[in-house]
Amino acid sequence: MKQQLISLKNQMRRASRGFTLIELMVVIVILGILAGLIIPRIMGRPDEARQTKARIQIEGIETALKLYRLDNGFYPTTEQGLRALVEAPGIPPVPRNWREGGYLEKGKLIKDPWGNDFAYLCPGANGEFDLMSYGADGQPGGDGKNKDINNWSQD
Repeated sequence: MKQQLISLKNQMRRASRGFTLIELMVVIVILGILAGLIIPRIMGRPDEARQTKARIQIEGIETALKLYRLDNGFYPTTEQGLRALVEAPGIPPVPRNWREGGYLEKGKLIKDPWGNDFAYLCPGANGEFDLMSYGADGQPGGDGKNKDINNWSQD
């Protein structure tokens, strides 16, 4: 009999360990309030997210260009363009130590977050090379979402 009472108490303790319906409703309401405050802030900033992504992509391309220079002693020319990072250039100056597989991950050129090609000049007007995305409009200049993003004035 004593054993049965102990077993019954253990069963009652296990049954009372779960959440009540009211507790679950309170948690759901709190999560709903938080989602209502946070999601509009995140969803309302896609242009800023694209600009940040473009900055990160420019940094990655800069790294690939520096590896190219390290292997070959010079950057690709404007005529060779960024294509020289994925295919060995056939026009002078031809790199002697071009890395098999290229210098960009997955062996292909990336586009900026708006689907446009990155602009590349070498020698650059602002450094050894200029690398830029022209923003949402794909045209030089602009403000807001159309603002140019480049390698010499990274914010």
